[in-house]
Parts: sequence; C-alpha cells; structure tokens
Amino acid sequence: MAMREYLVGEVAEEYAEGLLSRREAVRRLGLLGVGLPGATALLAACGGDDDDDATQAPPATPTGPVAPAATPPPGKDVGKLITYTANGQRFRAAYKAAAKPKAAVLVIHENKGLTTHFFELVGRMAANGYSALCVDLLSREGKDGLAGFDDQAAATAALSAMPAEQLLGDLKSGVDELLERAGDDLKLGAMGFCFGGGMTWNLLQKGPGQERRLRAAIPFYGPAPANPDFTGSKAAVLGMYAGEDERVNGTRAAAEAALKAAKLTYEIKVWDGAQHAFFNDTGERYDETAATAAQKQLLAWFDKHLT
Repeated sequence: MAMREYLVGEVAEEYAEGLLSRREAVRRLGLLGVGLPGATALLAACGGDDDDDATQAPPATPTGPVAPAATPPPGKDVGKLITYTANGQRFRAAYKAAAKPKAAVLVIHENKGLTTHFFELVGRMAANGYSALCVDLLSREGKDGLAGFDDQAAATAALSAMPAEQLLGDLKSGVDELLERAGDDLKLGAMGFCFGGGMTWNLLQKGPGQERRLRAAIPFYGPAPANPDFTGSKAAVLGMYAGEDERVNGTRAAAEAALKAAKLTYEIKVWDGAQHAFFNDTGERYDETAATAAQKQLLAWFDKHLT
C-alpha cells in the first residue's frame, strides 16, 4: 500500500468514527493532495457527521488540532532530546541508554511525528534493558520538527510527501547514531507504529534501502509495501495487528506470504476488538488491555531474538 493512499484512508476512517468533523477531514485531505470533489465523494461514502458544510472549501487558516510540543515530557525515565548530523543534515531524536544494555532498538514514530508518546516509549525500552532511539523524520522539514508546522495535519502531509528512499536513508542515519551511542557490538531491533509500522516493513524489504543489521523487527499495525519481498533479511518478525483495523489488515496476507517466502522466523498477532493505534496511550483508540499484553509480547520477542 502506498503511504499517501494509507494516510488518505486514515483521514476517512477518523471521519467515519466521529474523530474529525467533515470540514476538518476535507482540510486534511486537501493537505494530502485530494481535491475538494474527490474529498467530498470519499467522505460521503464514509457516512459520519454531516453538520458542517462540505460543499465549501475549508478556510485558509488551519483549524485543526495544534501540534504537540516536540520536546520531551518531564521525568527522569523518558528519552532525552538529542541532535546529530549525518550527510550534512541535522537530525533530532529521542534517545535513552539502558543502564546495562542487552541490545539496541530503533523506534519509528507514527505519522504525527516525534510526539511525547515516543519520548516515553524510548524511556520505557531503556528501562527494560534496550538502549533506544527514535529519529524525528520531520527534522529535514523544520529545525524543531513538529514545532515547525502550523498543526499536526500539516506535519503528516509533509511525511506523506517524502520519498521512501529519503525516509529509509534517514532511518539508517538513526541506526548509525544509535549504535555509535549504545555500542556497535549490540544486536539491533526495530519497532514502528502506524506510519512507522509501514516503515519497519520497508526496512525488511529487499533492495538498497534494507537495513541488513536488523535481527528482530516488530511492525505495529503498519501497511505492508506493494509486492513485499523480504529475501535477504535476517530479522525475526513479530507482526502486530488490531482486529478492528480493516485497511491495514488488508495488507496482512501479502506480508505473511513474503515472510514465508523469505523463510524468516515470524509470528502474527491480531488483537481482537482493538482498533488501529491501540498501543498509544495518548490517543483516542488506546486499549489498555491489548497494549499491556502487547508490551509483554514485544519485550519477550526482543529478549528471545536479540539477547
């Protein structure tokens, strides 16, 4: 699934679930390059809130939610904001070293960017023995990541417009920085969520963008690339899916077939009743029961395949 197609579908889904007004959905689709006639037709097919007027173009001034501060939340157990330079480009990232690292884990954020949730998640991984880094993939677009955008929808649109090769290269720079800080002798794992889950699948993909050092990968509800090919990868893969996530689940069969064809060690876990983004405890779809169980499984997977 192409990333732009996936993000367009996510806006439509949030509208259908009542998380977005029609006007805000039209605005976000416009940022993703969907014209007003196409946006109107798409949302009409979804049903949802018809109270505001979708026949008029949205106002020029953004009315969506303001992007959260792209800085770490207070607390000693969260990732810290770092900066580094790779190939002449300045990057921001959340990083935290484990006291006694068992391995290193690259964390890949959602389509909303490096939010406070990912500073917390990096800290959580470090507390469990995994030095972790989450690179801000919006670093190229604004020196302060999310803070360089009018709102979160504009940041998501910027991510959707980035070439896959650029994103993979920026993730590789994150891997290099992570291993330089944590120890180049450590085994490497990766985990990503939503957009980041899709990028995790892309890291496994055959070709020059593949991160060949990966030994374990956990994509959470991420859309698999079209015609996936994971031959050449050595990673053990735990695919995490939400039962109530029809769009992403539509790519699951292709991902599993590619895992089988590549003869990789893998498991597929579907959390029945959970919705897309169920792991993010700052979001509307957070499912505490599923997220708690998934946390135990991801740590067990890394313990088994990275230590």
